[in-house]
Amino acid sequence: MLTILAAIFVFGVLVTVHELGHFITAKMTGMKVEEFAIGFGPNIYQQKDGDTLYSLRVIPLGGYNKIAGMDPEDPWDPDGFKAKSIPARMLVILAGSLMNFILPVILFSGIFMIDGIEKPVDKPILGIVVENKAAYNAGLEVGDKILTINGAPMHTWDDVVITLRENGTKEVTLTAERDGAVHTYKMFPEYNEELGRPLIGISPKFTKERLGVVDSIKLGFTSTQKVIGLMVEGLQRIITGKASAEVSGPIGVAQMAGEVAAEGLLPLLNFVAFLSINLGVINLLPLPALDGGHFILLLYEGLRGKPLGAKAMHNIQTIGIAIILAITIFSTFKDITR
Repeated sequence: MLTILAAIFVFGVLVTVHELGHFITAKMTGMKVEEFAIGFGPNIYQQKDGDTLYSLRVIPLGGYNKIAGMDPEDPWDPDGFKAKSIPARMLVILAGSLMNFILPVILFSGIFMIDGIEKPVDKPILGIVVENKAAYNAGLEVGDKILTINGAPMHTWDDVVITLRENGTKEVTLTAERDGAVHTYKMFPEYNEELGRPLIGISPKFTKERLGVVDSIKLGFTSTQKVIGLMVEGLQRIITGKASAEVSGPIGVAQMAGEVAAEGLLPLLNFVAFLSINLGVINLLPLPALDGGHFILLLYEGLRGKPLGAKAMHNIQTIGIAIILAITIFSTFKDITR
């Protein structure tokens, strides 16, 4: 039951926020929005305000906008999508992903305000000892205080990092205090190709630090920016063949949502923030039926001086939907067979 509720919450928030971006900018630019719906399927509640029908539907997994003239086969409407300027239409198209980037800023900022951040203690005290690594195999434990490395005294965690880096992969002789007793340990660091330095498998002790509103918002912005950068870099690595694509479909995401929800509300909100960024980045890809594909078509229209014909637009949309459907089926199959 928790997995079902968590999945409804995650998908509902992500899609509704995305569609809300399209809705707000469509209204701002004077476009007629015929319907703004939360959920899918049969109506539970409907109310019309002006030209827009607001509806709540029975399946709470997202929502949608029906903007007049957005479908290639829609009749001409002076207040429709096609009647507006190219910059206005571009704004409406990009606004969904923009909202997917604004949401994590809000969520991350709230999490930092409520939960604070973990900062390393600047003392040579072990907070993590990784299993089956050099320090663990030598007998070091969480809570041990490093006193010396190769005879040099360690006063801060930076001393530990710098000394180990300078030592390279040569044998390390380390003394540490535990429960008032001093012990000596010998080990050989292992060179980590990804980080480009030798490691023995230890991390410092961390402490929680409370943040004010301004600092939380600043960190919310920088965290969102950092995650966007990492996701774009990951996509580039997949496209260039430097990394394999790990695809999760709706079932996989729902399972992860249930697992994260079991840890509490803040981890679930953090999960939503990461997924929102993922959705925003993916939607900007220049593929038919995605927002990025619509943007490219509008750019082409601006350069060409006139839009593509209804038939060409219909064919492009059909191809895009087929691609997305194929990816969804493939990822769902992988979820089931994992």
